[in-house]
Amino acid sequence: MPAPNERSEFFDALRKGLLLGTAILVLILPVSVAPPLVRHAAPRAIVRPLPIPVPARPRFPDFAGNTPSDDVRHMANWIVQSDDNGRRSFIIVDKKDAEVYVFNPRGHLQALAPALLGQTRGDDSAPGIGDTPIADVRPDERTTPAGRFVAELGESASRHEDVVWVDYKDAVSMHRVIRVPARLKALASPTKDDNRMSYGCINLPPWFYEQAVHPAVARTGAIIYVLPETRSLHEEFPAYHDVPEPLNVAAHD
Repeated sequence: MPAPNERSEFFDALRKGLLLGTAILVLILPVSVAPPLVRHAAPRAIVRPLPIPVPARPRFPDFAGNTPSDDVRHMANWIVQSDDNGRRSFIIVDKKDAEVYVFNPRGHLQALAPALLGQTRGDDSAPGIGDTPIADVRPDERTTPAGRFVAELGESASRHEDVVWVDYKDAVSMHRVIRVPARLKALASPTKDDNRMSYGCINLPPWFYEQAVHPAVARTGAIIYVLPETRSLHEEFPAYHDVPEPLNVAAHD
């Protein structure tokens, strides 16, 4: 059995041999290095620029080459730009010039014609006029009321022919001119000075009523704007406001 000193020398040599072997292995074998940790960046969100809103260009009525009065032009501009007529045709009655304009829902003039209007200037119907027999209507009560009205197809109680009601309650309608010589002559004359002779209804040339007014109401419905003659547009139509004129808009393009 080896002595204690010999065992110590043996273990010491063994330990040195192990250390030497480990060192040789480190030199010979390649060092395994863990790959570096790669952090993938989160994908960047694609930010698309918001489209810049382009203001809608104002629309204007098409008068088909005709030159209306200032009130008619202002009113038609406002109706088209505000869409006050919705999807319905609209009719403008210019009492000052005794003319009637029929537009389609988009504001394109379909027809224009003279009209006979109430004998007396004024923008209001007399109280209870709708229930008054026509023979009892006094001259001062023979007015064509101003305002915004929803047109209705109907029938005249006295002549039993089709009419377009402007204000059924007050018995105001649009209809073919009554065929009496004085009215036919006044409607055909080139001046507006003799066009005030009805009891309040709006008398129209037969062709104009049959080809423009009645079809417009029948197809799309219509809003009738009877312009005032004793008040301003602002006073008569609470929703009305001045809108840009076509030339003013073009100047700022």
